[in-house]
Order: sequence, then structure tokens, then C-alpha cells
Amino acid sequence: MRLHIILTKVAYLTVVRYFFLAIAITCLGIYGNAYLERVLFQTRESREFDRTLERSGAIVAASDNRITPIGREVGASRKPLPWSPSPSSVAVIGRLSVPRLHLSAMVREGTDRNTLLLAIGHIPATALPGQTGNVGVAGHRDSFFRGLKDLRTGDEIQFSTLHGDFRYVVESLIIVEPDNVAVLAPSSENVLTLVTCYPFSYIGSAPKRFVARARQVLPETLATVE
Repeated sequence: MRLHIILTKVAYLTVVRYFFLAIAITCLGIYGNAYLERVLFQTRESREFDRTLERSGAIVAASDNRITPIGREVGASRKPLPWSPSPSSVAVIGRLSVPRLHLSAMVREGTDRNTLLLAIGHIPATALPGQTGNVGVAGHRDSFFRGLKDLRTGDEIQFSTLHGDFRYVVESLIIVEPDNVAVLAPSSENVLTLVTCYPFSYIGSAPKRFVARARQVLPETLATVE
């Protein structure tokens, strides 16, 4: 009888062990699939973006009767393309980079769940790069914006688009409540606002928002991109 109880307990523990092992494997598979999908999207869109930039640069070079090198600094001349009045929900806006943090990712229009799994999201109804106003972007703290925990005032942010290259300098870092939409209010200047959840190490739905505000420094002219 005693042996039977022991065997029953061992069997029960074995079932529980395999149950949690199955859950762990399932979670790992889900995370792995999401990670692979994100990497494939970023790689594909980054290559297509670079090819489009090269074609645009070639058009400028041909029209100016000169050869443009493939290597291009931020702010280099190229034929700009017009912004659409309202980018589609799947439109790629450009590439956002923070050189000191080795952070670089493609930015897509929208902040829905699928967009933020694949890219940094441009917040609808905020300005687009080069337009006078407040350019709002959002990203997950455990993926693309993980490095923002080390962001400092004075850091440079680069936003490369088919409409031009823009440089910003971080001027402020603040923590706000999730419902504080004032950080995305329109501005009379060209500014960039990065938003992510906070604290960065929080497990679950984070209670605060980390907000970085940067001012455009290049191009120096604040002409609106139509």
C-alpha cells in the first residue's frame, strides 16, 4: 500500500513536470516565431529601403551629370519623394537610428500590435519627419527600444526617409502616466518624441511611459516637407 502511494506520487510529479515542460516549449516556440518574423521583416524592409535610396541617388546623379558614391552621409543630396497625405497602415516611414546605442530599426506607420511586433511605429496624427511639428514614434521596451534605458540628453538620433535625412539631439527624458497625451501635442518647431513603456525591467504591463524629446538640428531650415 505504501509502495503504491509512493508510485502514485512519483507519477503525479512526472505528469506535472512534463506539463510545465510542454508550456515552456510552447512559449519558447511562440517567442522564437515572433523573433524570426521581426528579423525577417526588418531585413527585408531595410534592404528595400536602401535599394530605393540608391535608385533615388542615381537619379540625382544623372540629372546633375555626376557620379554619386554608394556610401552616403546623413544629409546627402538626393531627389526627395513627396509624402502621401496620409500614409497607409503598412507604409514604411524610414529608418531610425541612435548611433551611440547601436540602435537602428525600420519605422512603420501605426501603433497596432502587429506593427509594434515588427517595427518601431509612427504614431498616427503626429507630424512626419521634415514637417513642422511633433514627430511621434513608439516601440516596445523589450525589443527595438530596449536600448533607450541608456539614452542620455545630448545623444544624436538620425531619421532617414525617402524624403530626406534628419538629425535630432535629445533635449529631455521624462517619465509620465500612460494617459498623458500632452507629450504628443503639436509643436511650432521640428521635434521628435520617442515613447516606450517604463520601467524597462518591469514584468507584465508596465505602469508608466518613458518619453524622450529631441530637437531637429539638421537640416537647419525648418521648411515643411509637402
